[in-house]
Amino acid sequence: MRKNRLVAVTAAASMTLAMGACASGADAADDGGPSTGEVRVWLVGTDTPDEARDYLKTTFEEQNEGSTLVIEEQSWDGLVDKYTTALAGSDAPDVVEVGNTQASAFTSNGYFSEITADEFEELGGSDLLPGFVEAGDWEGAHYALPYYAGSRAVFYSPQLVDGEPPATLDEYVDAAKDMYKKGKFSGMWWPGQDWYNALPFIWENGGYIAEPADDGSWEAGFSTPGGIAGLTQIQDLMLNASNAPADGQETDLQVPFCEGKIGYLSAPTWIQWSINAPEEPESDDGVPGCGSTYGGDLEAFALPGKDGGAAQVFAGGSNIAIAKKSEQRDLAYSALKIMLSDEYQSIIAGIGLIPAKVSLSGDVPQENSIGAAGVEAAAGAKLTPATPKWADVEAQNVLQTQFTRLANGDDVEQVAADIDSQIESILNG
Repeated sequence: MRKNRLVAVTAAASMTLAMGACASGADAADDGGPSTGEVRVWLVGTDTPDEARDYLKTTFEEQNEGSTLVIEEQSWDGLVDKYTTALAGSDAPDVVEVGNTQASAFTSNGYFSEITADEFEELGGSDLLPGFVEAGDWEGAHYALPYYAGSRAVFYSPQLVDGEPPATLDEYVDAAKDMYKKGKFSGMWWPGQDWYNALPFIWENGGYIAEPADDGSWEAGFSTPGGIAGLTQIQDLMLNASNAPADGQETDLQVPFCEGKIGYLSAPTWIQWSINAPEEPESDDGVPGCGSTYGGDLEAFALPGKDGGAAQVFAGGSNIAIAKKSEQRDLAYSALKIMLSDEYQSIIAGIGLIPAKVSLSGDVPQENSIGAAGVEAAAGAKLTPATPKWADVEAQNVLQTQFTRLANGDDVEQVAADIDSQIESILNG
């Protein structure tokens, strides 16, 4: 059902972005724009519920008499290539959703209309998720604003896991290894290419992905003492707590979970819908869930930090922006205001996603442990380095390849050195 938001931008697409961005110096609405017209909103995937879509269309058309709003759903697969072509063309959409790790590749190349300081305050200002604001900024200006976030939590079924959730990261590692030693199943599930779940171990131990140095260059931090400590814990879990394939990817995680093969499953909170999907899919390409078995009493907790509390986890999610080539910027802004309104964002929160506004996090259903864990984890969530060249790190599968080496038992310090060398070469190239 719900797909991971973290769609990598291909290296070829990054080059196309740099070459093909709109070069005009003014927004289409500099002359005031048309008073009426059709606004096209591109939403990606199915995470935006029908209730929110209906509210957006109805409210927009009530507030802008004579104008219409059309929502066109896009697929995450091939999204960047499609956006590259569409946003540079003569028939660009007006408002677009992009993955948070994709945003800087577009903002840095002039595809989005700048959000002025006054508009930023009107749309939420300091109440907007700060990490997602940063992801959509470029050279001190706002371009793509937060839309929603999806934090990660650790899922389990009390049918398979006994006792209270661990209180610290070390206890989490020990508990997963203990379950594995008993020979029943994976204490936790770690496919070798899964780097998303690795980042909390780096951060919690004091390491970092990459940070700008005083001279403006990027320095990677996997070889720092904290980075090495985190990678050591990761490899320990891969080798001594997980039965996942060493070269496996983070896809269809509900399958082994629903087979009763996993104790702890760290995943985006939206995986709850996949776990609770019907045991018999409606279509041939559907993936079965287990709502009547291990999904029936599904529980979750926030990954614990090194010293307790919630760990810093990687935040998936989306940003929204007005296309630079929108021919009706005023109407596009009207749509953006609705999408960031309390009413609209409360609908988003109601299905369990983290809303764009911090003040509305209480609207996420927290009657069960899943909603509470998601909100707790989101409070300290972090993102990848805010540079458009990060897209090339993902496109070249740097972390996927190196974490597969960890899963195969390679030397931790050598892997760390290779990660840093590759990341710095790309970000500083």
